This record gives sequence, C-alpha cells and structure tokens, in this order.
Amino acid sequence: MNIRESELPGIGYKFEIITRNKDKLVIVIHDDGRREIYHFDAEDYDEVVSSVTLSDQEARQIAGIIGGMAYKPKALETIEFAFDDLIIEWFQVEPNAPAANKKIGELDIRNRFGVNVIAIKKKHSQKSYNPGPNTLIEAGDTLIMSGERQQIKEIMNHLLSNKE
Repeated sequence: MNIRESELPGIGYKFEIITRNKDKLVIVIHDDGRREIYHFDAEDYDEVVSSVTLSDQEARQIAGIIGGMAYKPKALETIEFAFDDLIIEWFQVEPNAPAANKKIGELDIRNRFGVNVIAIKKKHSQKSYNPGPNTLIEAGDTLIMSGERQQIKEIMNHLLSNKE
C-alpha cells in the first residue's frame, strides 16, 4: 500500500492511498473534524466513483468497525468453537498474482493447499457458486475459500498476492 500525505492550508490534511489491488482512496480530514472519503475508478484515477462525508464521531466509530474492535458475531464464535481452526475467508486476487488467468484445476488448489474455493465474485458483480476445475481465476476476482487458517494464509501468500 502506498500512502501520500499533504497539508491543505486552511482546510486540514489529505491522505492519498493506493492499495495493493490498485484501488485509489483519498481521505480529507478537515480542521473542524469532518472526514471526506473519495473512491476512484480503477481505470481512471481522476474519476470519482463514490464519496462520503462523515462527522468526527462517525469516522471514529467506522475506524473501530474496520479495525475489528466493535463487533464479533456470536455465530462466528460458535462456528470457530465447533470447527476449531476451519475458517471462511474472502480475498481479492491481486494484479499479476500467480493465480491470475489460470483455472482452479490447473492450480490444483485443493491438493496443494487443502483449501476449497466455494465461490468467486467476478470484478463486474458476476458470481460463481461452487466453481469447478475449469473456472478461470482473474485479477480482481474475489475468492471465497474455506480451510484452516494456515492453509488460507499460504494460498493468499503464494497464489493470490502479487509479491513484486
């Protein structure tokens, strides 16, 4: 992730963020406490796709939610207890990741990592439930996988991330 900071005299401070997945966000923190968040088109960093304005209190509450401090579902606690280390994880395939433009069967995910790909959400909202071995994985796809924590971590590091 790349973060650039700059002071906006008379306004506040600006943070420009480019994520590993090449998403661009700009966060402006106004001197009066307001926060503005802008999300840009992945194809055109000059085109704002969406924006939101938050009060100081709203921003702090959302920061807690994103940081995982505010909520842990009770059902998840029960599932973690019942299935021990089995988890379901969502991960977006990064540009130039080893898995990009390869089929699930070609990657031999289940045998190599002990992980099941249970669904794929394509970049343009198309969904594939229970994808088979001939399903193509593309950069930007979000894979929903089940497996043990360490197995999920390995597939994320070895196949789905761009380790340039």
